[in-house]
Amino acid sequence: MNKELSRQQYLDLYYYMRLNRAVEDTMVKLFRQNKIVGGLYSSLGQEAISVGTAYALEKKDWLAPMIRNIGALLVKGVPPRDIFTQHMAKYTSPTLGKDGTSHFGDLEKLHIVSPISMLGDLIPVMAGVAIGSRYLGQKIVTMTWIGDGGSSTGVFHEGLNFAATQKAPFVLILENNQWAYSTPVRRQVPLENLADRAKAYGIQSYIVDGNDVVAVYTTAKEAVDRARNGEGPILIEAKSFRRMGHAQHDPAEYVPKEQRSYWEDRDPIALYEKFLIGEKLLDDKSKKELESKIDTLLAKDRDFAENSPMPPPDLAEKGVYCTGDDCHKIRPKWERPIAEVTPPRSSIAAVWTVEGFGSGKGSGGKNAPIHFGDTAETAAPSVSAQAAEEEAIEEKLAPKTPMKVVAKKPAGGNGKNGGNAKSSKLGVGRSAAKPAKTAPKPSAGVNGKSSSSRRAPAGKGRR
Repeated sequence: MNKELSRQQYLDLYYYMRLNRAVEDTMVKLFRQNKIVGGLYSSLGQEAISVGTAYALEKKDWLAPMIRNIGALLVKGVPPRDIFTQHMAKYTSPTLGKDGTSHFGDLEKLHIVSPISMLGDLIPVMAGVAIGSRYLGQKIVTMTWIGDGGSSTGVFHEGLNFAATQKAPFVLILENNQWAYSTPVRRQVPLENLADRAKAYGIQSYIVDGNDVVAVYTTAKEAVDRARNGEGPILIEAKSFRRMGHAQHDPAEYVPKEQRSYWEDRDPIALYEKFLIGEKLLDDKSKKELESKIDTLLAKDRDFAENSPMPPPDLAEKGVYCTGDDCHKIRPKWERPIAEVTPPRSSIAAVWTVEGFGSGKGSGGKNAPIHFGDTAETAAPSVSAQAAEEEAIEEKLAPKTPMKVVAKKPAGGNGKNGGNAKSSKLGVGRSAAKPAKTAPKPSAGVNGKSSSSRRAPAGKGRR
């Protein structure tokens, strides 16, 4: 454990981890009483990751949690009653009972983006939030989480590459909890450290013990500070273990008993409590006071949730689509003069200059609109020269022999062209619509054989 925090910060980390576990223990009881209508996902054994990383953010920063990041919501200021009512689909929940799991956020006050069920999709979203905030002059950092299994999705790589090319002030926490549902990490990825994936995008990464909350916090704090100072996105791999199944319905019998026992002995709360007592930051009296505070809070919020009404039926047709200000009134919060990012002050030549790559022409033979720093830009050709160049290309591509046309004699039988001849000459009329009976000569195929040597069977393909 690294002793660089104040006493209050140490105790804050302990409080939020204990609160995280107590909230989930309460929801397990509600789930077994059939009072939770959706799925329930446990972060047992991973509390240090959610709490330690979210605690490294400032109030103005943005985060987007996943299903095992209740601790991050609590650190950000979400009350337990919102988590209870949300999972119980009550009318008093953040989504007014329209969702029975963790899909809720707070864009206006707490700067929380709602979880997205498609794993990895939050990565480009939060990269975009980071870029947009930078455009507005807000010096903020965004953060989201992904599991070891989710890091194998295409959008993980696309989103991280996008964040890297834009140098977005973004921190991605990769929770390596050893299992993607029932698939062990070694059967997903041939890597010892998933943090090595950051090398492919030219960004920095860290590896941290996900069961050491102080190490998680100090690592995340350093990454957040670097991202805020313009060093671009950073990936943190936190190694831990998912001690419960994927969700309440999953007994996780596929997990070896020896592995589960090893990680149970490394419980992050027990390890941290031992550290606090050893450093004389926690004693029996302060521990009991903290436990009493948590019990009182959860009893009050659980009662509120259980006594809250279900949503009225007529709510179903409301809020399906955002209709403007009656839906939300969120507006850009500029913290820089708008003139800095609007013409004429923002006007620059629409040309990229990149050193060390030479120069070239476009596919049409003309100068490419992008030139490179190590070669002087070639002047654009004159209109007459360009026209001559295009004419030469057309001549080169033109057929060498004139097209052979097989004409049909005009109908009529009197030897005179009349109106039918005129129609034939113009390429319109009944005679022009009929195909020529004279078949074209077969062209030579591979090895000199005719490419039309096959004949359709009698009665098929013939008119």
